[in-house]
Amino acid sequence: MAFRRLASLFLLSYLFLFGSLFSYCSAARVSSSASGKVSLALYYETLCPYCSSFIVKHLANVFEKGLIKIVDLKLVPYGNAKVGSNNTITCQHGSYECLLNTVEACAINVWPDLNKHFTFIYCIEHLVTQGKYNEWESCFGKMGLDPKPIADCYNDGYGKELELRYAAETDALQPPHKYVPWVVVDGQPLYEDYENYITYVCKAYKGSAVPKACLARSHEIIVMGKEDPAPRVCEAEDTTKRAWAEVGPGRRQMESTA
Repeated sequence: MAFRRLASLFLLSYLFLFGSLFSYCSAARVSSSASGKVSLALYYETLCPYCSSFIVKHLANVFEKGLIKIVDLKLVPYGNAKVGSNNTITCQHGSYECLLNTVEACAINVWPDLNKHFTFIYCIEHLVTQGKYNEWESCFGKMGLDPKPIADCYNDGYGKELELRYAAETDALQPPHKYVPWVVVDGQPLYEDYENYITYVCKAYKGSAVPKACLARSHEIIVMGKEDPAPRVCEAEDTTKRAWAEVGPGRRQMESTA
């Protein structure tokens, strides 16, 4: 299976160096670094429609009006998956979701620059919103990225190791995550108000260089844990009670071709 190369689609203009993939601070509700940036973490799974919609329609806005300058953004593609015996991983939306979770974990590891891995993940999740997730390989060509490092990461088992680490991090969340998308700002989960994450980031920022994205939100009132009569989330479920649905054929191996 050869990866298709298409014309370039887009590249975000801001560059930001993503720190260590697993530098997780469990109890922190203060700024994530000495520079005063606000930590913003998204715990998600690739085929949850609400996760895909959030990434495409909302999280991409973190690059607008200078907001990325005050944010340390971390993506954790694992979500409601479960680790079983012999470290087998079962994903909520089937084996294809496990494939894409691992591919996106590999992308974060292979391309630690946020601009690079976010645009690739955005491309995949945009296809998910269109029901075309099986065309995810086209994102290499669209982004002008070499598919070989991702294929190598997936095929040599390192991608699964990354997923197991993400599993441990997700399971260690306090309070425990109840669903995805699970958005956390400086250690505080936003629950069902996750789409309003920019307001929380702006409220948490204590620096003097306030980005334009925060100026219009300076007088908004935040009500934590707001209940939504129609929550836009994928609930965590117990795999012992119900088999999770398959959404597409699994793939045991990715071919790496230059």
